[in-house]
This record gives sequence, structure tokens and C-alpha cells, in this order.
Amino acid sequence: MGSWTAYLISILYVEYRTRKEKENVSFKNHVIQWFEVLDGLLGPYWKAAGLAFSCTFLLFGAVIQLIACASNIYYINDKLEKRTWTYIFGACCATTVFVPSYHNYRIASFLGLGMTTYTAWYLTIAALLHGQVEGVKHSGPTKMVLYFTGATNILYTFGGHAITVEIMDAMWKPRKFKTIYFSATLYVFTLTIPSAAAVYWAFGDQLLTHSNAFSLLPVSGWRTAAVVFMLIHQFVTFGFACTPLYFVWEKVIGMHDSKSMCLRALARLPVVIPIWFLAIIFPFFGPINSAVGALLVSFTVYIIPSLAHMLTFRSASARQNAAEKLPFFLPSWVAMYVVNSFIVVWVLVVGFGFGGWASIANFIKQVDTFGVFAECYQCPPKAPTTAHH
Repeated sequence: MGSWTAYLISILYVEYRTRKEKENVSFKNHVIQWFEVLDGLLGPYWKAAGLAFSCTFLLFGAVIQLIACASNIYYINDKLEKRTWTYIFGACCATTVFVPSYHNYRIASFLGLGMTTYTAWYLTIAALLHGQVEGVKHSGPTKMVLYFTGATNILYTFGGHAITVEIMDAMWKPRKFKTIYFSATLYVFTLTIPSAAAVYWAFGDQLLTHSNAFSLLPVSGWRTAAVVFMLIHQFVTFGFACTPLYFVWEKVIGMHDSKSMCLRALARLPVVIPIWFLAIIFPFFGPINSAVGALLVSFTVYIIPSLAHMLTFRSASARQNAAEKLPFFLPSWVAMYVVNSFIVVWVLVVGFGFGGWASIANFIKQVDTFGVFAECYQCPPKAPTTAHH
């Protein structure tokens, strides 16, 4: 479903661009964004909806990256609490205001790929070498809440293409995007499935209370390398999630076409500060993931693109003049409409309905247990320093 809706977004982008270029609009210095595509094809109400969901989603995406940074470095250096680390990383991540656009992230994203690959295989091999813990239990989801929290986490994992349009715009040949995206999804499977299966096999139900798998593996040089790589990778991802927010903010205050980078960097600062603040208030990594998955990703990534596609091509003339031809495996418009309607209904019921209920219940439970502004979320109790090591 994730690949399918990414494909729909790419169709709508190409359609919008072709229609605009027929009217001689030039996009030389302008980054096209998803809400502008919705505006051009379907009008202002759609633009408002797309803007609201995408911005909230990206905001929380950035918050999650910040929490993850603090949570990871804690396993290298636990002299400072996780909350203190969040302060420090917030300041470091604020430097992303100086990066003009996605063209400047090419090398970074390539490096990030290498780092995630290393980390995924490290987790797999380390868990297999470690072997199963004594009396390991694999009970699976025992309650409805746990089942749907997991389901929405999966929705979130494969719904990461809220920044699809900005990335397509940074490509020299945007039409090739759909094949690249699909092959990328297949590659991600080779990273996520072996590592998840191996770690779960080794530790079982302990993972329910340890949302960061690093905390279960023994300390070693390999583990430290993996943590450092993930830190750099999360820093880049923070930039990825924030860049569209910067663009939107610049367009709102009318700075998007400014030539001076320093002025634009200053104008972008108000975007970083609330993210920093939220990461300090709610340091719960997993529960935020599933809440975002249920309440925001379901609309941003699954429901809105499917509805937009159905509405854009509802007239016969729009279908005849479509810039992108129908896919070879679904050569009829009726089939396209059936698939899209199924996605809308399925995600509304399972993702937004049940998933929203489960993730909010889980979120409230975490606040009740740890409180807001938690100093050190899910940390092991520290041993007294006088004890013999």
C-alpha cells in the first residue's frame, strides 16, 4: 500500500507539472511541494487539508529523530541523563537551518544508506551470536491495544513518503521516481525483516519494555559504531523532515525567493524551537511513533493521495489527457478506482479508527507511568558507585 500511494503521488506531481508547463509557468528557483500540487489540481480546501496534515506529521517526525538521538547516545555515555542529551542535540540539529534545499543532501543520504545497512546487519548478527535469553517468551500481541499499536507502527514505517514531492523535485528525471521508490522499498525489506526477526528471537517479550534494542545488546566496539552511525543518520533525517517545514514557513512569511541564505536561516529558527520543546516534554519514542502513524500518516500518506487521484481523474477528458499512462498491471480505470477506494476504507477503519484508539490509550499510559518532562525514560536503575564492578 505504501508503494502504491507513493506511485499515486508521483502521478499527481507529473500531472500538475505538465499542466502548469503548458501554461508556461517556470519552476527554476521554486521547490514544488505536495500542498501546491493539491492546490493546482483540486483547489484551496484540499491545499489547506494537505498542508495541515503534512506539517504536523513532519513536525512530529523531527521530534522523534531528536528523542532517538538522545536515547541512542545514552548507551555510549550515561553520565548525562537522556533529557540533558536532548538539550544538546536540539542545539546541534538547529544548524540544519543553513541547508538551502534537497540538492544539498545527496551525499548525506547516500552515507545514511550505508550507515543504516551496517546497523541493521549488526543487530541481526549480534542477536544471533548472543543466542536466546533464558526462559525467553514470545507471546505476540496479547491485547487489542498492543495489536493495533504494532499495526500503526507498520503504517508509519512504510508511510515515510510525506516528503516525496520535494525529493522528486530535486531529481533531474522525476518520472523515474516510481521505479526507484519501489526498488528502495524492496531493499528496505532486506534490512528490516532479518534484524527484527533475529532480535525478537533472541529477546522475546523484553522488547515490550525496551523500545531501543541497543539497550539489550552487550557493549562492544561494534555496538558503539552502530550507535554513532545512527546518530549521524538521525541528524540527517532531522534535516530531511524539517526542510519542507522550512519551505512552507518561508512561503508563509514571503522569504522563499530571498537570495541571502543568512536571512533565510534566521527566518527558519522559529520552526526548530517548538520541535526541541516537544522532544523534551514527551520523550516516549514508540508511543509517539504509533500515535503519529494512526492520526497523521493515515491521512497524509494513504487517504489523501487516494482520494485526490480519484477526484483529479473523475472526468473523461482528464482521463484521456493524463500525462502518465495507466500501469501495465492494472490497465483499466475501474480497477484503479476499486484499489483506491479499498485503501481509503481500510486505512480509515484499521489505521485511524482502531489504531488511533490503541495508540492514544498507550500514550496516556506512558504519561501516567513516567510523567511529562521525564528525566530518563526507560533507563535501567543505576547501581551505587561503591559496589565492586
